[in-house]
Amino acid sequence: MDDKNLETTEQKENAVNFPLIGTKAPAFETNTTHGMMKFPEDYEGKWVILFSHPSDFTPVCTTEFMTFAKMHEEFAELNTELVGLSIDSLFSHLAWVNAIEGYTWEDIENPEVKFPVIADIKMEVANKYGMVQGESDTSAVRAVFFIDPRGIVRTILYYPASLGRNFAEIKRILLGLQLCEQENVALPANWEPGKDVIVPPPGTQAALKERVELVKSNSDDRYEYDMKDWYLTFRKDK
Repeated sequence: MDDKNLETTEQKENAVNFPLIGTKAPAFETNTTHGMMKFPEDYEGKWVILFSHPSDFTPVCTTEFMTFAKMHEEFAELNTELVGLSIDSLFSHLAWVNAIEGYTWEDIENPEVKFPVIADIKMEVANKYGMVQGESDTSAVRAVFFIDPRGIVRTILYYPASLGRNFAEIKRILLGLQLCEQENVALPANWEPGKDVIVPPPGTQAALKERVELVKSNSDDRYEYDMKDWYLTFRKDK
């Protein structure tokens, strides 16, 4: 076998299967700290943030779980459920969650972990979602999957084992996805909630003329528009 074929074979052997953005999230049935879970049936009509961590009883993962626990109600108010996962046993999860609820860190004190944690000992869910990668073949990477109420994967994040997740960014992504879904807009670089959004560019000459007139007259009762060019128009609330 020549070097090129050997390289191709190695690439195939090391390939990681995972759902792509815009595709259906893989279904599964599994055991969790809240009992058996059927996904997506148990989360019909909800957004889901499915996230994996390398291992229970590890420092970075503990700070992440404390933060997820603190923000649980914030996500619930956004019609979003949290689901954790690692390749640890159910008993390990239960012991770790119980320990976390007695910890204090920064402004988080005795957080109650109200979301389920998947005990994926056989790596069945982790392999479906590409959570087992090059850093280790026996633990999951720090992955975050944003799944909409239709069961479609909308965003995927991966972090190395040494780097904890940015929770402000996780919430920003969720708010942005929901806003784009609700109002048919796009979001510019460094967008934050409350900032200007981008309206879709006109698709016809008539729509372009209508857009120009709307911007000139500023006749919309709800919004103000800032048209930089025919394809780039910002919108903000009045």
